[in-house]
Amino acid sequence: MIDYWHYTGDETYNDVTYDAMQFQVGENRDYAPRNWTLSLGNDDQSFWGMSAMLAAEVNFRDPPENQPQWLALAQAVWNEQASPDRRDDTCGGGLRWQIFPSNNGYDYKNTIANGCFFSMGAHLARYTKNDTYAQWSTKTWDWIMEKNYIDKDWNVFDGGHVPYNCTDINRQQYSYNAAILLSGAAYMYDYTNKSKDWEDRINGLIDGMERVFFINGTLYEPSCEGGFCSSDMLSYKGYVHRWLAVVTQVAPFTKDRIMKLLRSSAAAAVKQCTGGANGRQCGFHWTTGVYDGQTGAGQEMDVLGALSSLLVTDSNAPVTNSTGGTSIGDPNAGSTSPTLPQAAPITTGDRAGAGIVTAIILGTTIIGAVWMALD
Repeated sequence: MIDYWHYTGDETYNDVTYDAMQFQVGENRDYAPRNWTLSLGNDDQSFWGMSAMLAAEVNFRDPPENQPQWLALAQAVWNEQASPDRRDDTCGGGLRWQIFPSNNGYDYKNTIANGCFFSMGAHLARYTKNDTYAQWSTKTWDWIMEKNYIDKDWNVFDGGHVPYNCTDINRQQYSYNAAILLSGAAYMYDYTNKSKDWEDRINGLIDGMERVFFINGTLYEPSCEGGFCSSDMLSYKGYVHRWLAVVTQVAPFTKDRIMKLLRSSAAAAVKQCTGGANGRQCGFHWTTGVYDGQTGAGQEMDVLGALSSLLVTDSNAPVTNSTGGTSIGDPNAGSTSPTLPQAAPITTGDRAGAGIVTAIILGTTIIGAVWMALD
């Protein structure tokens, strides 16, 4: 909805968008609130951080001075993911998918978690001109390439497991993995003053995306459209359209090629929005030209993203702190936040209470066992 406001100037949804972005910041102002912490993945936290970064880049309404600012929130997320608490030497580095060992997927180092960190660092480097972010993004890109998550034909794979040194590559391809890497590469291209290395990587990623994810110019999700799509997968197309649109602004040499794809894909998306009682609800299978009867939040987000992306040619490019950006940053944000919720110190009263409870449970167990024996 931040993109929608930026492209259209329509403020209808700004209040609810602003409130949602502020509500989720959490006690440590890092988009890791306690009510979600134990199920939080690095990619989940990054999506909130990237939304805050977007708010800074388009000069979305700044919060009051006593509230967390958009740039500082993005920096908090990035700082926490760069900290030793989130890092280890397994697989030669990289972020795990999940933050906490208790979560399913903690043993998986995947492209989306590392791709989000890479892209967020590229955005921060461009906005702040702080080269530390760019150095981390370059390091992350190199790690992804070293692990062969991107192959010589620019196929982008999903990840690998720590027990196998991340060599058991899951070769499933998801459109948003390639798109987040393309977005980050475009920002690095702009930050490095049109580096030929980043230009080549951008062209390679577009080649791969066009081959794998577009059928006759229409975005297609090969990982699931022939079978079952999870709720997450149903939202990928919207991200892809939005991220590709911004690529044309920070890497203008891509404009003609990408806009051709976005226009044809958006036309196919709209064509199948004929469902529901109002005849305007959208499905997910854009290549068929026919509403598939599967309406949901993801499907509607996708088509909104597809349509909004077409307005990018008439919008301003993302700002920086030297080109009109107003959001205030904090380079140390998030760096002192605890990774795990901190329990209060155990007191003498706590120990006494635990002893009483233990005695009651033990006594009940013994009495029950004796009664059963006598019976």
